Amino acid sequence: MKKIVLIEDNPDVRENTAEILELADFEVLTAANGKEGVELACAEFPDLIICDIMMPELDGYGVLHILSKKQSTMNIPFIFLTAKAEKSDVRKGMNLGADDYVTKPFDDTELLDAVEARLHKSEMLKQEYEKSLNGLDNFMNDAQAIHNLKELTKERRVRSYKKKKDIFLEGDMPQSLYYVNLGKVKTYKTNDDGKELITGLYVIGDFFGFESLLEGEFGESATALEDTELALVPKNDFLTLIYGNREVSKKFIEILCNKVSEKEKQLLDLAYSTVRQRTATALLNIYSKYGSLGNNIPLLISREDLANMVGTATETVIRVLSDFKDEKLIDIQSGKIYVINTDRLEIVAEKNFAI
Repeated sequence: MKKIVLIEDNPDVRENTAEILELADFEVLTAANGKEGVELACAEFPDLIICDIMMPELDGYGVLHILSKKQSTMNIPFIFLTAKAEKSDVRKGMNLGADDYVTKPFDDTELLDAVEARLHKSEMLKQEYEKSLNGLDNFMNDAQAIHNLKELTKERRVRSYKKKKDIFLEGDMPQSLYYVNLGKVKTYKTNDDGKELITGLYVIGDFFGFESLLEGEFGESATALEDTELALVPKNDFLTLIYGNREVSKKFIEILCNKVSEKEKQLLDLAYSTVRQRTATALLNIYSKYGSLGNNIPLLISREDLANMVGTATETVIRVLSDFKDEKLIDIQSGKIYVINTDRLEIVAEKNFAI
């Protein structure tokens, strides 16, 4: 049963609205003013909030402002229930993050339609999508159907790249967002001497290239690490998802931005961590990226690419790998690297020594 917090100072309106919602099988919690409403929402974490604007102690705008700043309540759908419907009032509420307005007086159907529509749309924010081309299609189709985004392309092109084939180069003009359907991709930056620093590894289910679409130019290069298949999301579709609807924007940004923290950590590691720490971190990242690897499955990365991830010379990485082998953190057979102790590798990544 979905839970709704109703904040309304008029007792008759509060009682009648609660009765309508309860008859539709919603659990309704009521508050007589904005201050009580904020406390109730923070305590109960409802699925939806319906709030009057003109109230004593704290008006509806104040309620929305407070709840939108709290991590625990910021994503709860919010509907204003008000007798005021001038454009300036609507704009103010929408700027604060309101999802909808229901203008008093209203009938049962109008209220319930607004509630059902908002709850239905909010489900997309909570849904997890399969890391596959079907998952991408499902997300795009839901965005189009639920949020009425008519401009989305129904069919996305799929392009294949052979191992070591360039996908794009730094300075190129981006036209698409890339989604890995099969294979593995590395992104990297190159200095004036031609030395690479790998900035990201992408596997099935990952998006990449979105920062460049927003900036208008690729700030890094991308190459296929093995035979790879990419789905291309056209630039116009991407911009529609970002700017066309708040709910879709939140979900899509959530899907994309899990890479940002990885890049921030990489910069900190380059600045402050030792080569041993950075090598251990790189091995752990590759281990997690390439799935749940057993001792009989090697990490499929060259010494050169590993050195480019760590930000050091290939010879230095080879010496560190030899030390890790002696410390029984990894094994090396026929030149292939096998992780055999992730716990101790994590200690090295954090403290620079193994125990």
